[in-house]
Amino acid sequence: MTASTRLKDLLDRGEFILAPGVFEMFSAKVADRIGFKALYMTGYGVSGSHLGAADAGLVTYRDMVERARTIASGISAPLIADADTGFGGLINVRETVRGYEATGVQAIQIEDQEMPKKCGHTPNRRVIATRDMCRKIEVAVNARARDDTLIVARTDARTGLGLDEAIARGKEFAKAGADVIFVEAPESEEEFRRVGAAIEAPLLANMVPTGKSPVVSAEKLKSFGFDIAIYPAAGMAVACAAFEANYRYLKEHGSTDGSPVPAYTMAELHDLVGFPDVWEFEKRYAEAG
Repeated sequence: MTASTRLKDLLDRGEFILAPGVFEMFSAKVADRIGFKALYMTGYGVSGSHLGAADAGLVTYRDMVERARTIASGISAPLIADADTGFGGLINVRETVRGYEATGVQAIQIEDQEMPKKCGHTPNRRVIATRDMCRKIEVAVNARARDDTLIVARTDARTGLGLDEAIARGKEFAKAGADVIFVEAPESEEEFRRVGAAIEAPLLANMVPTGKSPVVSAEKLKSFGFDIAIYPAAGMAVACAAFEANYRYLKEHGSTDGSPVPAYTMAELHDLVGFPDVWEFEKRYAEAG
C-alpha cells in the first residue's frame, strides 16, 4: 500500500490532523486500519523498539530511513516522520530529506538541538543558533523533489531558554521556509495558546501524557491555532504495559488462560499481517499446478 491522501491537501483544506505514534508494523497497521488522517513515526519508539536504547542520538539515519520505508510502504495514511537533527550538518540534512522523501514519507521533522539530540521531554537539551537552524531549513526545503513534501521545523528552546525564545525561533523558522512549526514542550495550556496566537504558520503540538506538557484536547488545540497533534507514546506506552502485564501473568500462572489483558486471536493476527492474501495465492496457484 502507499499513501492515498496528500497531507498538504488536508492542511490546505483546514482539516485538523490527529496522528498517533507508530514505530513498527504492528502499530502502523493497527493505527492505519482505524482510519487516522496521518500517522507519526516516532524516533523514541524506533530507538526503543529497534535498538532497545534511549532516544539520545543513538539511532542512525540508516536505522530511521529503513524503518520509514517499511512503514510508509505498508500503510494508506500519510506518514509524518521524525528525522532528529537531520543526522549531522547541512549535507546530512540534504541527504536525509532526499532519503526520507524517497521512502514515501510526506512530512519530515527536523529539530534545532545540538548533537547528540535527546527526547524532547527530557532535561538538559541544548539548541544550536537560530541562524544555523534556518540554514538547515533552507537546505531541507531545497533538497525535496516534490513541493508537497512538508518540512516540519521543531525547536527545543522552551525548556532551556524559555517560551519567548521558542516562539521567536518558530517565527524565524517559518520565514526560512518551514511548512509546519513545532514548538516542543510548552508547559501549560496558556503556553500552547500563546504559541498559537504568535506564530502565523501551520502548527504541530506534541501530546505526551506524563511528559513536560499538559495533554490538551484536539478541540482546544484547534481553537488555539494548531493544525496537527501527534501522540508519539499512544502505541508504545500501552504496548509495553500490556507486555509486562501478560508476561507476568504467564510467569505466575504457567499459562495465559484467564489473563485479563486484551489480546488478538490468532485469526485476527493472521488477518492483520496479510495471511488471507497468502492463502488466496496458494489456493490459486497450488490448485492450478
